[in-house]
Amino acid sequence: MAPGTIFEQPNVAQPFKKRNGVALEATSDAIDEVNVLKAALKVKNGMATQKEKNIYEQSQFDAQKDKAQFRQYEEACDRVKKFYREQHEKQTVAYNLKARNAFHSKTRAEMTVWEAMEKLNTLIDESDPDTSLSQIEHLLQSAEAIRRDGKPRWMQLTGLIHDLGKLLFFFGAQGQWDVVGDTFPVGCAFDRRIIYPDTFIGNPDSKDPIYSTEYGIYTPSCGLDNVMLSWGHDEYLYHIMKDQSTIPDEGLAMIRYHSFYPWHNQGAYKWMMNEKDVKMLEAVKAFNPYDLYSKSDDVPKVEELREYYKGIIDEYIGWDKKIKW
Repeated sequence: MAPGTIFEQPNVAQPFKKRNGVALEATSDAIDEVNVLKAALKVKNGMATQKEKNIYEQSQFDAQKDKAQFRQYEEACDRVKKFYREQHEKQTVAYNLKARNAFHSKTRAEMTVWEAMEKLNTLIDESDPDTSLSQIEHLLQSAEAIRRDGKPRWMQLTGLIHDLGKLLFFFGAQGQWDVVGDTFPVGCAFDRRIIYPDTFIGNPDSKDPIYSTEYGIYTPSCGLDNVMLSWGHDEYLYHIMKDQSTIPDEGLAMIRYHSFYPWHNQGAYKWMMNEKDVKMLEAVKAFNPYDLYSKSDDVPKVEELREYYKGIIDEYIGWDKKIKW
């Protein structure tokens, strides 16, 4: 991973902050490892399900990968445990309202999608002994796995951009805890199926007379569109693409919920779902293998693939379009 030096961005409301992304990427990689372990445990226990057709057809690129080789994620490294303690203590309703107000109040930068991918490359530290992949290479791995399985072009694009929200780290994030990590609803009781649930004891919302109840500020079948999920790179990119792209609802759900593991992997918060969410859940499950298992594939050649993905980006977003970040 390369040092996280960020270039000054002209003509924007707020330039990039010069922040070192090495620690963030190390934490993000450790979180991904834990989620691979959790998914492997579910497969081993016979809980994996077959999908039907089109995007729901069982992924093929990972068919030969041994997902049953795992260690218990409860034994994950201290970095992950420390991260989740801080995230669980600080992701409150008050913070989420503040974060969303800040998001809507200003434009942080204006860049095309490919420019944003190049900026995200600064999260990679070439001295990292565990990986030599740049962010673009990881995103292309996901997109290429989806492409090889013959999934729709919009889903390939979703794989290409699903982690672009990590740019949030350079746009006034408080730390790592409001950028990466598994996501969960705020404003209601924290489900025991969230990773390391006991660490929520330090969150003041866990003692609030309303927020600590099962339904909190929500009602059954309210729909996830009406739920405030913990703020981070998923929520950030979802709100950007919802307003500035023509990616279909299924793709937007893949972006917004790909870190919502308590829901799509553990079956929590089903009481929130409406009819739309039932369909979106299947879409997110169809996307999940391409996020979890594509990192071990061959390193893609960025320049050779750029022209192909230029066409897809142009189709759903606009190749030259300056996205308001």
